[in-house]
Amino acid sequence: MSGKNDEGETALPCVLITSCDPGFKEEELVVQILGASALPEPTKKEDDVVWHPWTINNKYYTANINLCVVPSPFSMNLEVARSTQAFIVYFDSKTKDGLTAVTPWVALVEEMAPEVLILVCEHVRENGVSRQEAQQWCLAHAFELVELSPEELPDEDDDFPESTGVKRIIQALNANVWSSVEMKDEHNQGFGLMSSLVASRHNNPRSVAETQCQSNHADENTEGQKTGSCENSTQEVDSIVDPMTDMDIQELANLTAGDADVDNFERLFTKLKEMKDKASSMPHEQRKVHAEKVAKAFWMAIGGDQDEIEGLSSGEES
Repeated sequence: MSGKNDEGETALPCVLITSCDPGFKEEELVVQILGASALPEPTKKEDDVVWHPWTINNKYYTANINLCVVPSPFSMNLEVARSTQAFIVYFDSKTKDGLTAVTPWVALVEEMAPEVLILVCEHVRENGVSRQEAQQWCLAHAFELVELSPEELPDEDDDFPESTGVKRIIQALNANVWSSVEMKDEHNQGFGLMSSLVASRHNNPRSVAETQCQSNHADENTEGQKTGSCENSTQEVDSIVDPMTDMDIQELANLTAGDADVDNFERLFTKLKEMKDKASSMPHEQRKVHAEKVAKAFWMAIGGDQDEIEGLSSGEES
């Protein structure tokens, strides 16, 4: 998803950051994500919306993006709505109805369809919003739960311990495929192939099947015969994808494992080329499901994990 600013120029992709807890300011997250000692001067301010620049720079790519502070849904403007590719919302876990304050954002976020959705709190609480409640909410809305100061830390003896806090937020943002991305050196060719597979994600985040489901749902009250049609249609699309796709995905996943050496990436990009060629002969809906599956595997190669990308496919319930 991309948009234009007031001058008609293409706007940088943005991370929309908001807080539904009056005692926690969005700027606190901005400072922590930037790793700054204090809040830097914004590059732009429009009413209550503030833009802070950030350059993601990892071993695979660089991407110039904006961290956009938006205090409430009523403060939203068209530029932010069009350029949002990640959404981070902080909520008050100390109160039982802490998640209720997030509700006004849900419909708006569904419309913007950002790739990254993160629900943040200090930590879950049995006398407030419990872990189970927070995780059920995240499951229902395709968010990832991140605790800034979790009471239960990952097991140090785990070979692959999960990250927590702001580190986890930064990892998730690094794993996204930003529209402003510039790949580094030897990784550039492969990303060009990948971009062609996931471009439709930014330009048309909702699938044809999903749109049709929404239309069907609107008619349910009068016809009473379409219950379950959305689930069935998406399952049908997924089921007709070439059975070899899952084997391709597994091979791709194997190539993304281990050290990110040049030889390994050359094999990875050769496989991506093969999968792209295979997808070119598929019908439209099959091609989209195929592309999304490949995109998931590739995102894992740049630091993501399965939890980050659950629910992103237009062929799955979110």
